[in-house]
Amino acid sequence: MKLHGYFRSSTSYRLRIALNLKGLDYEYLPVNLVKAEQKDEGYLAHNPFGSVPLLEADGRERAQSMAQLEWLDEAYPQPPLLPARIEDRFTVRELAYAIATETHAVNNLPVLKYLAAEFGASQDQVGAWYHHWLERTFAPVEARLAQIDTGDFVTEAPGLFEVVLLPQVYNARRFDYDMAPYPHISRIEAACLTLPAFRRAHPDNQPDNPEGTRPA
Repeated sequence: MKLHGYFRSSTSYRLRIALNLKGLDYEYLPVNLVKAEQKDEGYLAHNPFGSVPLLEADGRERAQSMAQLEWLDEAYPQPPLLPARIEDRFTVRELAYAIATETHAVNNLPVLKYLAAEFGASQDQVGAWYHHWLERTFAPVEARLAQIDTGDFVTEAPGLFEVVLLPQVYNARRFDYDMAPYPHISRIEAACLTLPAFRRAHPDNQPDNPEGTRPA
């Protein structure tokens, strides 16, 4: 199994966490987004979306992180990313897809670059855009977490929601976003970061991180 990704890519981070949670060995192949290596002809021949991550497994090349996560859970069902009870599965999906579609989709690198290149947005304006969409989704996610009275994780063990949440919180902190209003999100983040699967997946611990790695 091979994972083409970038150390700071939140979607690549998702896949690293999921692969680690499932105990799957994989070869990590860096794709430098800053140098636009994802747009090279050779890479596009394997992934027409021009994105990361790209997962090579079982003789097929797979793109799009949410679809990759679903495939991983079906191909390698233990331990599961989704809980057994149907209502718990809905809760996990509701929260995970809120983060994936309402925050990440509008705050990913191509969007931020487009704001600056096409509309002349300053760094401060890009930061304001980023904070706006974080607040727009983190606030209702926090409210939902308060309603369901979670423990360390949404269900008994970390799964799809935590896999999607942690990279977005990492990015929020990079953009100096105040996490104080989100005690439930912050509690889940702290619990996840005590686990080896999450620590090994952290951007600080990736071989393509130019600042080097820290103990995992």
